[in-house]
Amino acid sequence: MSRARIRAASFVTLGAACTVIVLALTGQTLDAAVDDAATGDLRAEMLARPLTPNLGGDGTVDTSGPRAFRSIVANADNSLVQPFLFGQRIFDVVWDHEPVINPTIDGLGPMFNRTACRECHEGNGRGHPPEYVGQPMKSMLIRLSVPGEDQHGGPKPVPNYGDQLQDRAVKGVQPEGRAIIEYEEIPGTFGDGTPYSLRKPTLKFVDTAYGDLPSDMLASPRVAQPVIGLGYLQAIPDETLRALEDPDDANGDGISGRVNMAWDAVTQTMMPGRFGWKANVPSLRHQSAGAALGDMGLTSPVFPAELCEAGQADCIAEASRIAETGDSPDFLEEMLTPTEWYMYLIAVPRQRSPEEPAVQRGEQLFRGAGCVGCHMPTLETGVGKFPSLSNQQIHPFTDLLVHDMGEGLADGRPDFGASGREWRTAPLWGIGLTYDVGAEETYLHDGRARSIPEAVLWHGGEAEGPREVFRNMSKDERDDLLAFLGSI
Repeated sequence: MSRARIRAASFVTLGAACTVIVLALTGQTLDAAVDDAATGDLRAEMLARPLTPNLGGDGTVDTSGPRAFRSIVANADNSLVQPFLFGQRIFDVVWDHEPVINPTIDGLGPMFNRTACRECHEGNGRGHPPEYVGQPMKSMLIRLSVPGEDQHGGPKPVPNYGDQLQDRAVKGVQPEGRAIIEYEEIPGTFGDGTPYSLRKPTLKFVDTAYGDLPSDMLASPRVAQPVIGLGYLQAIPDETLRALEDPDDANGDGISGRVNMAWDAVTQTMMPGRFGWKANVPSLRHQSAGAALGDMGLTSPVFPAELCEAGQADCIAEASRIAETGDSPDFLEEMLTPTEWYMYLIAVPRQRSPEEPAVQRGEQLFRGAGCVGCHMPTLETGVGKFPSLSNQQIHPFTDLLVHDMGEGLADGRPDFGASGREWRTAPLWGIGLTYDVGAEETYLHDGRARSIPEAVLWHGGEAEGPREVFRNMSKDERDDLLAFLGSI
């Protein structure tokens, strides 16, 4: 029996009968969803709906603290509980390169950034940049590209380095290099004279092992995003996204969100992007397999080739040695499917203290400032992969579209249809539990913002108007707005 099959058999001991359940259900497919409400002015209709404390619809859970993001949706069928827990175990497991006592967890590398999914998504929450200059990155990575497009219209990889800097490698293989972030403090004042300071990051590379980096290279630091409610976002019909976009700003409100069409390695077609900082990933299966390969060097049925670039002789040699063992892929279907399902079924916590006057005033300020132009409070799912995710009214505070956020946040790196100034509207549900889950707070794609006010003050482009409304609020109004955001 090959080591890959031994690995699959051994993993059953981690999840008992979970693998049997998973394989029995693997044939289930995502139904095509059509939302009848996606006609007329859907945005206005959704904005008119009142917010409810059940941010995740019928699947909302009443949780807080460090494990607030670890629950299965409350309305899940009982048959999904064991596969969910099995997927959670895979998400948490630490991988190794060489065969170990438990052969289920070898396959790491040859190059990698992290050894477990949870290293970037501690508690399923958001990542953060290094705490001091030169500290190794723990829940952050660097996207790379050069001008141009790959064969699918996505970012063009950097010769000898690919599209993601690999700062770690197995024995006998050189890591690609390291990135160091430094900051410049930029002072400013609120309209009432209260001072603030924003930190602007700069990036430099050291210990590069495979030649000089090109002078026209495009680099973008990215912290990990929270992984709650993703199954709901997958279940939002394509028609809804099309109804919400306004690429030419036909209504004249200064907001022109667009769907980012991206390559789906699962279906081998271009699909609306929903996940990632630039909505560059269409599906949770693609996301799960892509992260396994890009972050941990784990091959899978979706991405079966080892991650080695043409100029990386030591990486290629190690990949060839692995191929000779017949131990491929590393991330078997019996592992990939429950990991994907785990991503689908992580629940969203309930809004806290919705009856508090400050929270209610803050919601009105959030709406009045125009934040809802991108951070849509309410959406509806269609027919999802699981009945518990289907036909739900949810409150994710996103439209899943990409928007021009101005020069201050621009990374200059296009990603499929998203320009170097455009970013996906980040979902806000769970934002008030950021510190509870991760014991610290950093926000935006590169974690530069040390607080929610700093994150808002970095907004520009289409969000410049709401930013200025916030900047000119009184302290009491700012406190009310933050009380609202802290409740969701």
